[in-house]
Formats: sequence, C-alpha cells, structure tokens
Amino acid sequence: MIERMKQTDIAIQIERILELKKENNAIILVHNYQDPEIYKIGDFIGDSLELSRKAMEVEEEVIIFCGVKFMAETAKILNPSKRVILPNLEAGCSMADMSDVPGLMKLKAEHPNAGVVCYINTNADVKAESDIICTSANAIKMVESLPNDEIIFLPDKNMAAYLQTKTKKKIIPYEAYCYIHNALDGDMLRDFKSRYPKAEVISHPESPPDVLALSEHVRGTSGMIKAAIESDAKEFIMVTECGMAQKLRDDVPNKIFHSFCNICSYMKMTNLFLVERALTKMQYEIFVPEDVAAKAKIAIDRMLKLS
Repeated sequence: MIERMKQTDIAIQIERILELKKENNAIILVHNYQDPEIYKIGDFIGDSLELSRKAMEVEEEVIIFCGVKFMAETAKILNPSKRVILPNLEAGCSMADMSDVPGLMKLKAEHPNAGVVCYINTNADVKAESDIICTSANAIKMVESLPNDEIIFLPDKNMAAYLQTKTKKKIIPYEAYCYIHNALDGDMLRDFKSRYPKAEVISHPESPPDVLALSEHVRGTSGMIKAAIESDAKEFIMVTECGMAQKLRDDVPNKIFHSFCNICSYMKMTNLFLVERALTKMQYEIFVPEDVAAKAKIAIDRMLKLS
C-alpha cells in the first residue's frame, strides 16, 4: 500500500515537472549517473561528451541540467544565450575541485614544452588554461591530436596512468582522482570476480591501474553500453558509479550486470523535488565570466571538432 502511494506521488510529481517544462520552454538534460527517477523526466540522457553536443543544439530557452556543476558550466559555455539551471548548487565534483589554475600553471612552468589535455571533469577556469578538452570516451584521441611530445593531463591521475599505456608521449599527471573509482582496488575486484567466473569486466578508466589490469574492457561511460552490446558475453561486472549498472540493465535487458561500484553522492543530489523547484523558481542559474568562457570554449571546440 505504501509503495503504491509512493509510486502515485512520483507520477504526480513527474506530470507537474513536464507541465512546468512546457510552460518555461525548457529541456531537461540528464547524465547517466543520475537516479532512475530522473531518467523519467529527461529529454536526453548521456555521458559528458553526448551532453556537450546536445547542449550546443538546444533551441529551448532554458536548460535544466541534472548532473553536476562542471557539466552545467560546459552547457553555458557552449550555448551562452540560454539559461542553464542546476537544480542543486551543492552538486559539484570533488575531483574537479582538486585541480585549480595555480596548480596547472605550476606544472606548465615546470614543463614549458608540454601540451595540456584537460578532462571535462574540471571547472571552467581550468579549462580556460588548457589546449584541448577530452572526455573518457576520446582522451586517447585528444592526447594524440597535439603535436607536443609531453602532455600534461589533468586532473585524474588514474586516467593519466591508463593513457600512458596507450601512447608513446610522456604523460605528466596532475595528482587528483575520482573518489568513487579510486577507492576500488585489484584485490577487491579479484575476490568479486571469483563469484562470477563467466563475467567479463568493464571498467571506467578513472579506476586504479590494478583494477584496469583485471578488466576485459576499459571504456568511458557511453562506451560501456557499446561494449556490453557487442560482446558475446552474457554476464558483466561493471566497475564504475553504481547508477551505470542499472542503466545497462534497462538498456540491455538480455544480459546480466553485476555492480562492483561506489555511489557518487554528488550525482545523487538531484531529485524530482529539486527539479520541480528549479523549474518553478529558475534556480540555480549558472554563469561563467565572459573572458573565462571565451578561452574555455576554444579548448572545448577543439575537442568537438575532432570527436
């Protein structure tokens, strides 16, 4: 009875959100790591690269971004005439906050001939001081696109270590990490694999090297879906944020997905109530200083041109 009432309340709230969306000429963009209830109101669900592309194409006046702050900033940079609203201003990213402009400038001074490849999981001011942006889906391609023999890669040290195995260039890492991936380790995964000996492992490149060494597939968020569909395996262990396994269960129902994961508290800070409030009050609107946005857009556009 209580569960039926809860589902009824959710349905009513979703209907209200869809009405407000229409009234405000808004579109709702949703990252893959959001809660399943947020999927139900999303006009577009994707990873960072897919959401960046979609943000450029938006014709609606308002973008409600169900993700984290750096993603909303990127949407504003790519489509500055639109109002970009982040339902919860506390939805940040600890890895993005581990990197800053002084830290990057120090590395650039120490390695004056190095190019700078900046992961999209960074704040706008850091992007503005970079040569090109990348996502987990295209990081190798972006590294190879620069003429420099040395590449400063920030902020994720684990992805930097993975990239070093894929290129002859010298990768100079920034010492930051994603707390949900970095907490996993190879011994834990080895024990987990013993429970599912027929399962292939699909890992996100933000995971530590000893985890990636045990993985049949290393993929960015959208690439995980493709790997699961194309593999002959019927069973997988997903090494990433927990929400991704549930999305794969929905998208690829004929296969089995086990979660070896942690929950990103930042990604789970958005809920239906906050989305409804965002549409009612137009809060919290995201702004990026024009000079920062102009420089950051150059680096983002370079990525999009090559992707």
